[in-house]
Amino acid sequence: MMKTHRRSDGLPSDTVLRGDCVEAMNRLPEGSVDLVFADPPYNLQLKGELHRPDNSRVDAVDDAWDHFDGFAAYDRFTRAWLKAARRVLKPDGALWVIGSYHNIFRVGAALQDAGYWILNDVVWRKSNPMPNFRGKRLTNAHETMIWASRSEGAKYTFNYEALKALNEGIQMRSDWVLPLCTGHERLKNSEGAKAHPTQKPEALLHRILIGTTQPGETILDPFFGTGTSGAVAKRLGRHFIGIERDTGYADLAEARIAKVRRAETASLEVSQSKRAAPRIPFGQLVERGYLAPGELLRSPRGVTAKVRADGTLISADHRGSIHQVGAALEGAPSCNGWTYWSVLKEGKPVPIDWFRQQIRGEL
Repeated sequence: MMKTHRRSDGLPSDTVLRGDCVEAMNRLPEGSVDLVFADPPYNLQLKGELHRPDNSRVDAVDDAWDHFDGFAAYDRFTRAWLKAARRVLKPDGALWVIGSYHNIFRVGAALQDAGYWILNDVVWRKSNPMPNFRGKRLTNAHETMIWASRSEGAKYTFNYEALKALNEGIQMRSDWVLPLCTGHERLKNSEGAKAHPTQKPEALLHRILIGTTQPGETILDPFFGTGTSGAVAKRLGRHFIGIERDTGYADLAEARIAKVRRAETASLEVSQSKRAAPRIPFGQLVERGYLAPGELLRSPRGVTAKVRADGTLISADHRGSIHQVGAALEGAPSCNGWTYWSVLKEGKPVPIDWFRQQIRGEL
C-alpha cells in the first residue's frame, strides 16, 4: 500500500485513500486543494448484457458501482459528493467533472445548485469511438466535461498561453479530439482483460492539468479508479489525492503511479500570459543600469527620444512615458511602448522589451 504523506497543514499528499469518497473528503482540511477532477459513475441504467450482431458479448459497464435505485438516488449521491468537494476546494480552486448523456446534465444542474459557477463545457470527441452495434442510435462518439469555479466571480487558474502553445499557437477550443485509452496505456488484469471499463486517456488529463493548474498544486480525484489523474499529476510535478473504494482498483493505481517519473523542474514551466507576468515599470530598466539617463531610444521610423533619470522620455516635441510619447509620435490614441521603442547596442537595434524580460527572468 502506498505510504500516506502528510503535510504540515494536515493534508495527505500523493496518496490513495481507500473508502467512501464523501466520508474521505469530509475528513480533509477545508479549503485545502487546488483542483478537483471527478469521473463519477455514469448511471448507465443497463438492463442486461449487450451483444453484437454476431451475438458476442460487449464489454460494457455493468459493475456494481454504477448501479443506482433510480434518478433520485443518483441525484442524492451527486449532491453529496459535490458538497464535500466544494468544502475542500480553495476559494480560487476549480472543478472538472466528466460524464455522458446519461448523467452529465443532472450533474450540471446539481453543481449549479451547489454554488459552483460553470466556466466551460468541453466536448471530448473520441477519435476511435466504440460503434453502435444495434444500429438503433447514433454512435456515442463523445463525452462532456464541465469546468467550474468554486463560486461566481471567484478567481481560478487558466493557463491560456500554455494551451495555445499545446495547440500549435491556435487558441484552444472547447472541442477536444483525443483517442480512447488503448494499447500500452490500457491496464489489464491477470486474465488479460481491461482492468477498468472506463479508464481515461492520460492525454485528456495532461491537457486539463496543463491548462488549469500550476506545478506544486494539489489535485483531488474522488473517483480515482486506476489512477490516471494521479499518474499525470506526478509526471507534471503536481500533488494528488486519490479516493477509491474498490481495493483492487486502488492497488492497480498505486502500482501504476509508483512507476511514473516526475519530469525535471525546468521542463514543467509553461507559457504564461502576459497579464500573469510580473509588472516591470520602465523606470526599473534605468535603475538597474540596462539603460542610462540620456540614452536615445528609436521609433520604427527612426525618430529618437531621450531617456530621463525618472523613467520618462523627452523628444523634440513630446515628453511622458514610453507609451505616451510613442502614441504622440504616431498620432494614435495609444501605443505599446515596450514593442515600439528600441535602443542601439553595439550598433544593433535591441527592443527595450528584451531588457524587461531579463528582469522578469530574475524574479
